[in-house]
Amino acid sequence: MWRGLQNGTSNLQKRADDVSTWHLQVLVVRTDLGMSTGKIAAQCSHATLACYKTLQLSNPALLRQWERAGQTKVALRCSGENELLELQAQARGLNLCARSIQDAGRTQIAAGSRTVLGIAGPSRLVNQITGKLRLL
Repeated sequence: MWRGLQNGTSNLQKRADDVSTWHLQVLVVRTDLGMSTGKIAAQCSHATLACYKTLQLSNPALLRQWERAGQTKVALRCSGENELLELQAQARGLNLCARSIQDAGRTQIAAGSRTVLGIAGPSRLVNQITGKLRLL
């Protein structure tokens, strides 16, 4: 028997409603560059910080919601720069925070190479764009 029923709404339904307001950040990593694990970690950190700084100025309410929800991040893969730029354009078209990182060229990657795209916002919108990408 459901103990969670109150006023006709179960706790399960409340949880489902909460999912629609979840916020997350995805980090889309180019796999064609052959970056080491450490390089990927550094580039993802740059993307996380870039999105954070952008949201701090443009949408502090969304940033607070994301922080309170545990700062969910998901690492995904893309095949190359064209796909990364297409995803960035789609995200910006939905008014999501979308920041691509260009490498400084001091170690493994040529200067100016776009390595990672960070996208942050409501999960239902982020998933519209990145839902078909594979996990890193």
